[in-house]
Formats: sequence, structure tokens, C-alpha cells
Amino acid sequence: MTNTIFPPRTQDLSEGALGMALLDIERGELPAARRHLARATAHGVSAGGNASLFHGAPALEFVLARATYPGPDVRGAVDRVVDARLAAARRRRESGALPDLAEWDHIRGLTGLGALLLTRPAPSARLTDVLAYLVALSLPVPTEDRELPGWWSAVGTGGEELAGGHGNNGLAHGIAGPLAVLSLAALQDLLVPGQHDAIEVFAHWLDRYGGHYWTTRQHLDAAKPPEPEPTRQSWCYGRSGIARAQQLAALALGDPARRQAAEDTVVLTLTDPGHLARITDATLCHGWAGLVTLARAVAADSPAPERFTSVIDDLHQRLATSLDRLPKPGFMEGRSGAQLALEGTNTTNWTSVLLIT
Repeated sequence: MTNTIFPPRTQDLSEGALGMALLDIERGELPAARRHLARATAHGVSAGGNASLFHGAPALEFVLARATYPGPDVRGAVDRVVDARLAAARRRRESGALPDLAEWDHIRGLTGLGALLLTRPAPSARLTDVLAYLVALSLPVPTEDRELPGWWSAVGTGGEELAGGHGNNGLAHGIAGPLAVLSLAALQDLLVPGQHDAIEVFAHWLDRYGGHYWTTRQHLDAAKPPEPEPTRQSWCYGRSGIARAQQLAALALGDPARRQAAEDTVVLTLTDPGHLARITDATLCHGWAGLVTLARAVAADSPAPERFTSVIDDLHQRLATSLDRLPKPGFMEGRSGAQLALEGTNTTNWTSVLLIT
């Protein structure tokens, strides 16, 4: 199957040439990386309202920084994106409105931008501002009939209206993302007022509701959340990604019971035949590549990494046998990202774009 069936979006880290450059850089194949980067930037680089960790200038900075200093022009463009996003969030908060997911999530919003700022060599005032913003999400917002979580959104991941709104729980679009960023920052001794409290709020929320992709008003009104329907467990959504965020929270809080529970969840989920049967591809986002990369990160931070050896070996084998069936060439949804996971190296810390390291 030729790649022209799925023409890549060049500035998109998920599917475009920027994401393919990550594999080249991790392998040390810099001439190939330069070709992909030239393709990605041939028509300019977006620094507008759609710029995020996975698109435009921030994505370009992340990729360039895996190999070299991105340069003041790229970083300056990213700084302006962050400033604009923070200003828009401030105006929204002052209006009393609830946020859209795109304001704060990992793929499109300030969580992803915070993850990028965390990878820079030195902390900055902008990083402090983003961490403070994420902490503020933990504060409830009063509405006509009840208080709602500060991250509650009226719309879904595609902008669709959801009756009563929802609290998204996944690592890609949900509150597990801010939990991971705040925890990773705390582990680097980068702290703002209220950060540990916010980590507690998000972690306890996921204790109660994290079995669901998202939480509805009906869940909030129930004395006990209903049992979740069987769903695919992946990096972007489900217990596995959330468990890594919970493990990071436990490390940040010095909570061995939470760490143990998170690690148990990863082992149980990734050895359950029912869960594994729902994985249908090799991708980082939804499939075997994301799960094996996540399991390696969990094992590396566990006091008992040997617990994960057979899990990782099984996932690696499943990835190896299904990678060639991926039709797309890109990073999150294609062969480049799956190949990175299969090779299993992390010399450039490329896995930090997934919020797991």
C-alpha cells in the first residue's frame, strides 16, 4: 500500500513529516531527518491558534530539540503561542465560563505546551505560569445548579455538544494529562503554590472515575459511579495511560500505596485477555506501540521492574507481528512511531512527548 493514499499533514506531529523526523533523529540518521524537516517547513510554520505540541511551531521545537538547539526564532514563536494561550485562558476564566478541552488538553492545549516547556534546559516564568494555570483547573467552578470541576467541558474532543458536559479522563484529552505534567514538574523540584494539592485532587478524581473514558453529570449525581463498559485500553484513553499518570503522582507525593496500585493496574490490564483482544493495531496512540512504551516507563520507575518483563516481552512480540500492517507512515498513528517503540531506545527522550517520561 502506498503512502499517497494517506497524504501526511506536514506540520502535524501525529501523521506528518515532523513526526517521521523523530525516528531519524533517534537513530542518528540526521540527513534523513533534515529532509523530513525541510518538507515539514517548506510552506512556513504555524504559530497561530492551532499551534500546539502536536502541530506547528511547538511541534517543530520539540523535534529539533531532540537533535540540536531549536534556535531563538522557533522558541520565540513558541513563547508567543504560550503567551496567547495563557491570555485567552485568563479571559475565559474571568468570564466564569467552563473551558473547552482544546484550551488545556495534551494534544491541543496548555498541558502539551507545559510538557514542551518542561523539556527545555532551564525553567522559565512561562513554565511557572502554565503550571499555575494547571493548578487552577483543580478549583471547582460554580454553575447554576452545582459546582463542577474546573476542567469540566461542555463539548467533546471533536467540538460536539455534550448534554450536561463532561469531565474527560484520558492522558491525551483528559485530566490525566495535567496530572502527569504537574507530577513530572514536581519530580524536577519545579513547584508553584497549590501544586501538590492539585495533584491530589486529580489523582483522587481518577481513583473514582478513571475507569471511564469520561465522566458525565449522571456519574456525578450517582452515589457510586457505574461499572465502566468494556473499552479499549491504550495510551490515549483507558486504565493503562491513567495508571502511568497515577504512578507519577505517587512518586511526586511520596505515596507508596498509590504507586503500588498504579503498577498493579498496569500488570492486570496488560495481561487481561479481554483487554488485549480489543487492541487492533500497532500504533502509539491506540495500539501495541503505545502500550509497550508505557509499560517500559512504568517498569523503569518501579522498585520491582522484573514484574513487567513478561508483559513487555509479550507486547513487544505483538507489536513486531503487526507493525507492517500499518498503512500510514507517521508518528502517533503510523509506522515511524511504532518502529520507535519496537526498537525501544530513548536516547533523545522522544517519549516525553507522550507525557510518560
